[in-house]
Amino acid sequence: MTPLDTAHAAMEKAPADDNARLRFYERLADAELFLLLETEEGDALTPRLFDTSEGRFVLAFDREDRLAAFAEGPAPYAALSGRRIAAELAGQDIGLGLNLSVAPSSFLVPAGAIVWLHDTLGKTPEIATAQPETIAPPKSLPEALITGLDAKLATAEGLARMAYLVSVTYPGGRPGHLLALIDARPGAEKALAQAISEALVFSGVEAGELDVAFFSAADPLAAALAKHGLRFDIPQPDPEGPFKRDPAKPPTLR
Repeated sequence: MTPLDTAHAAMEKAPADDNARLRFYERLADAELFLLLETEEGDALTPRLFDTSEGRFVLAFDREDRLAAFAEGPAPYAALSGRRIAAELAGQDIGLGLNLSVAPSSFLVPAGAIVWLHDTLGKTPEIATAQPETIAPPKSLPEALITGLDAKLATAEGLARMAYLVSVTYPGGRPGHLLALIDARPGAEKALAQAISEALVFSGVEAGELDVAFFSAADPLAAALAKHGLRFDIPQPDPEGPFKRDPAKPPTLR
C-alpha cells in the first residue's frame, strides 16, 4: 500500500468526509507520479491521451511497476510531482487517470478537479510581520491541522531548522496562532509559507487562522517560542551527501 492507496481508501470509505477527500488530494499533489508518454523526445513531453465517455485523460502511476503492468511492458514516461501535472493540465479540459486497473487507488480525477487543485496550490499566503506581544502554548487547534503541519514540514528538508506553533496576542489585543520557522534558509521563506498554506487548506481549516513568521535562533523571542511552543523538527540533509553508503558506486541517470 502506497500513501496514495491509503488516502484513497480513506476517501472511499467515507465519501461524505470532506477532510478525507482533502487529504487524498494533498497526497496526490505531493506524490511523485510516473506519467505515461506517447513519445520521448528530448525535453518535450507528449503524454498519451485517452478519450473516454467521461472526457480526455492522461495516465499516471505512483510506482514504475504499476505503469509497466498497465502498459504490459516497458513504456516511455516522465517522473513528475502531482502538482506539476496539475499545473500542466489545468485549463486544457484534460483529467488524470491515476493507477488505472493496477492498484486499489485506481481513480479518475476529472478536469474540473484538476483546475481546483491547481488553483488551491497556487494561493499565495501572507507572511506575518507584526511582532507578538505575548506568547503561550497553542490551544484548541484541530488535530487534523497538527497532523497536516507535521506531514508538510517533514517534506521541507533543509529549508529551516525547526518550527514552533504557539498562540499569541498582537498589539491592540488581537489573538491568533503563529507558526514560527527558525533559521530558515535564505530564499526559502516563500516555499515554506506556501507549504503551511497548503497544510491549512488540506486540513480543512480556513486560511488566515494561522500566521507564519520567520525568526533567527538568536532572536530575543526564540527562547519564549521554545518554552511555550509545540515543536516540529524539520529534517536536515545528510552532510556527507548522497554517496555516504557506497561512494564507489555512481548514481544511475535516466
